[in-house]
Amino acid sequence: MAKGSRVVVHLQCTTCITSGLPGVSRYSTTKNKKTTPDRLEFKKYCKFERKHTVHKEIK
Repeated sequence: MAKGSRVVVHLQCTTCITSGLPGVSRYSTTKNKKTTPDRLEFKKYCKFERKHTVHKEIK
């Protein structure tokens, strides 16, 4: 089977790491490696912070 250019990436909350709260909010999504070679960044809901925060792609 041929491999496509879409890969599964994980998004992690940036404020959970610095706030010291227990737990880290993470989401998984897919992206096209050819059209977006740099890392993704979305505003998603964080259940630990109870608000929308910036989630960045992690390796």
